[in-house]
Amino acid sequence: MFDKILIANRGEIALRILRAAKELGIATVAVHSTADADAMHVRLADESVCIGPPPARDSYLNIPQIIAACEITGADAVHPGYGFLSENARFAEVLGHHGIAFIGPKAEHIRVMGDKIEAKRTAKRLGIPCVPGSEGGVADPDEARRVAAEIGYPVLIKAASGGGGRGMKVARSEEDLESALATARIEAKAAFGDDAVYIEKYLEKPRHIEVQVLGDGRGGAIHLAERDCSLQRRHQKVWEEGPSPALNPEMREQIGGVCARAMQDLGYTGAGTIEFLYEDGAFYFIEMNTRIQVEHPVTEMITGIDLVNEQIRVAAGAPLSLRQEDVRVEGHAIECRINAEHPATFRPSPGTITYFHPPGGLGVRVDSAAFQGYRIPPHYDSLLGKLIVHGRTRNECLMRLRRALDEFVVDGVDTTLPLFRTLVRNPDVQNGLYDIHWLEEFLKTGGLDVA
Repeated sequence: MFDKILIANRGEIALRILRAAKELGIATVAVHSTADADAMHVRLADESVCIGPPPARDSYLNIPQIIAACEITGADAVHPGYGFLSENARFAEVLGHHGIAFIGPKAEHIRVMGDKIEAKRTAKRLGIPCVPGSEGGVADPDEARRVAAEIGYPVLIKAASGGGGRGMKVARSEEDLESALATARIEAKAAFGDDAVYIEKYLEKPRHIEVQVLGDGRGGAIHLAERDCSLQRRHQKVWEEGPSPALNPEMREQIGGVCARAMQDLGYTGAGTIEFLYEDGAFYFIEMNTRIQVEHPVTEMITGIDLVNEQIRVAAGAPLSLRQEDVRVEGHAIECRINAEHPATFRPSPGTITYFHPPGGLGVRVDSAAFQGYRIPPHYDSLLGKLIVHGRTRNECLMRLRRALDEFVVDGVDTTLPLFRTLVRNPDVQNGLYDIHWLEEFLKTGGLDVA
């Protein structure tokens, strides 16, 4: 087992990793920018190192500074969390060159799955069902027309690198195609430094279903059921739940089994999430995230399995601590991402929290690094925390979530709490009748009445 883990992240995920490490008896190192000097994970870590000024490129994305922090403190492993360097294959390789373990997959798997074109090829080879589309990148308008005619309109043009909805454009007809192709390439280049795009069939009303997997790199791999992340805004997840209200146990085992076998064949190490669009009883692979997810607590609540603990153990060379038959899905869990944003305009709201009262009680979990008096810096993601609620049934979970949201108080900054208080009372959400477009349509029609 590792002696000391450096946490190359910030906010609630840094705190989450710190807690898992402490429960394993492992010393922790927090790195931070000058803007995060007073952050909760910095206060609670055994050691801390300032790695630069507020801009992420000068601190949390600064590989030499992180390596130096490892050498100064004697850390023998790095956990990258999510975002920042978590899916940077070069970072994993550089750590290896310095004799420092990367708590995550092999660099080759990060690299393959980070390129959406190559990821799709790999998924097909591993027997994972994919959305019909181009075999590789498409740059020429004539080639784009040929591919689109072959798979049928509407089509989706997507950046080969990156995510978060950038470099994605829908073409509903041949007349739209050339403009959508050019715009997607410009956006992709600006966002990711790579203008490669590919084309796939655009599904009209799919759900976003993702399967959590764990592998030990020794041929051991399991799935931990699925999460439904269909409530999204601008391709960003807002509300996640598990299990999905759209799947039955047979479908769950079928797609989970496909994913676990694929990870076995790949020799995958650590936590990963295989994401699908699901429509009319069929699953279509869209991407794989080779890291812990923001929404991993949903899976932890319904399985009782500590995913970060497993990540650390397998990175240290241990086999998975459980087999597929040991995994039990019990009850229902929902996570709401509470952002420091205006609930209607979604404008970021940095500032000082003047009052902070998280909810509690049976089945309620709050993952947050915020506290009363905490100043939210303007330099990073606006995620303030995550409210995760578990119940024996989905209905019990919804009622508990409603109660917990009403208890949650954050003053001094705008938050998205009013959005979730509206959603939890909406009949479509209560009945699980939503797809990936539902939330944006709801917001466009004035469903959220916030001054």
